[in-house]
Amino acid sequence: MDLTIKKAQKYLKEKYKRAKPEDIKNTQRYFLKLIEEVGELAAVIRKDKRMDGENIKGTIEEELSDVLYYVLMIANTYDIDMETCFRIKEELNATRYGHNLKIEDIK
Repeated sequence: MDLTIKKAQKYLKEKYKRAKPEDIKNTQRYFLKLIEEVGELAAVIRKDKRMDGENIKGTIEEELSDVLYYVLMIANTYDIDMETCFRIKEELNATRYGHNLKIEDIK
């Protein structure tokens, strides 16, 4: 089953509703964690540490996943649909930068 941005957001919202309902709207915490994860991402990019098989620990892949996690959690605190925002922003970028590839063109 494919994982969409929308489904990932819904999953995280439900996960926190069940496990940590007091943290659902803790934007400051998620922002600080995002900055921390971006720093960790910088370190593994500098070292070019990549995932080997199923071993994701301490890799670019792990840190990118963590960054995405906290971006989606911040979006959830504001009830922002990131999938919709991404589409709208790409349409704006197409006009701004003159490319004509549409999301729907990708199968």
